[in-house]
Amino acid sequence: QVQLVESGGGLVQPGGSLRLSCAASGSIFSIYAMGWYRQAPGKQRELVAAITSGGSTNYADSVKGRFTISRDNAKNTVYLQMNSLKPEDTAVYYCNAVVVTTLPDDYWGQGTQVTVSS
Repeated sequence: QVQLVESGGGLVQPGGSLRLSCAASGSIFSIYAMGWYRQAPGKQRELVAAITSGGSTNYADSVKGRFTISRDNAKNTVYLQMNSLKPEDTAVYYCNAVVVTTLPDDYWGQGTQVTVSS
């Protein structure tokens, strides 16, 4: 069994910064891609950023230049540094990882709330 545990969400003023972390644990052989998704009230879940095991990254257009995704393969952890936050970034942020135990499978964290408001 694999668990993804997120931390770092909270309330921040517009223009502020937050750093999200997500640690994977369990019977992990290897991890392919890791990423962050978000879901705002009344909207579909959307990809925010993703990173492969080799370090290649992909970002939603709405966060390019403001958010940075990184990962520590030794710790099975992915980070999302969020700068210049806007009210429209308010959402529940979910960690995702494609983890190989015996076969590759998709795993999700429980979600962490990010609220950008003055």
